[in-house]
Amino acid sequence: MDTVAQINEEKLGQLVHAFYARVRDDADLGPIFNDAIDNWPNHLNKLAAFWSSVMLTTGRYKGQPVPAHMKHSGRITPALFNRWLALWTETTNALMPPAAAAALQAKAARIAESLQLAMLFRLDGPAMSVAAGSHKTTASAVGQLS
Repeated sequence: MDTVAQINEEKLGQLVHAFYARVRDDADLGPIFNDAIDNWPNHLNKLAAFWSSVMLTTGRYKGQPVPAHMKHSGRITPALFNRWLALWTETTNALMPPAAAAALQAKAARIAESLQLAMLFRLDGPAMSVAAGSHKTTASAVGQLS
């Protein structure tokens, strides 16, 4: 079966709700997300629209993820991106067919690398918050984007 055929609006909505329930309860991610999000139902709808646009090319999402995340750059580290991806992997593996889970995980990894590049690396040099060893990740993100 085609991977995209395994993904639909209903499944994406369920995935987003289940995943962000885990994020909100996570010891590392929860405080950051709970401080940043005032209206969870609205935010979950926006995230479902984002994943619909990314995976189903619906064009439902009309936001700008980089500026939204930049507001919180002082609190977001490479380790938190890794934690987010680990929770995403767990949740997609639990809720989606294997091929769909793999496609969602691959897309999330590319998005995370792009966000890290935007948030943690500047043309004038690495940002102060970049952890040792993360230059390799940033360099691979640059290679993937070019």
